[in-house]
Amino acid sequence: MNLILFGPPAAGKGTQAKRLIETRGMVQLSTGDMLRAAVASGSALGKRVEGIMAAGELVTDDIVIRLIEDRLPGLDGTGGAIFDGFPRTVAQAVALDAMLARRDHNIDLVIRLKVDDAALKARIAGRFAESGRPDDNPDAFVIRLAAYNRDTAPLLPYYQARKKLVEVDGMAAVGAVAAGIDAAMATSLGVT
Repeated sequence: MNLILFGPPAAGKGTQAKRLIETRGMVQLSTGDMLRAAVASGSALGKRVEGIMAAGELVTDDIVIRLIEDRLPGLDGTGGAIFDGFPRTVAQAVALDAMLARRDHNIDLVIRLKVDDAALKARIAGRFAESGRPDDNPDAFVIRLAAYNRDTAPLLPYYQARKKLVEVDGMAAVGAVAAGIDAAMATSLGVT
């Protein structure tokens, strides 16, 4: 099963993805993790991406699509993919559909973690105080959240029209969010 965990930064996508990796043998394709790894590598791409991320801006489609496409061969023989932080735009969604179709795969399910923006701002301030991760800077986060709300809103009708979108209350306790995701996956697979 290939699924997208859809939600703004700090919505809990990474937490839920880790659980799905452990329980279902899925592979997480987190653009945030890939971009942070590029920055840590000190490569030319990493240096380019570092400035963009520190400013709270979104990395260009061509960079993100290239990162994802490079990882697709690693999905063969796994429990499926969890796309986390990708796609963020309709253009990226179309590119993802095309990349998967070339491999005779598709997106089976899109799970939107519905969250409250004010609660996310408080969550990110706490996370920044703990980790000091540059992309968790509260000022940069406000920019990232605005970009998410502006640029990714068109993805909701895109996936809803394809009957792939399911919403889960992302403000619930971690276990309740997990149960909602498991129920959505079971329904998608035709398991009741």
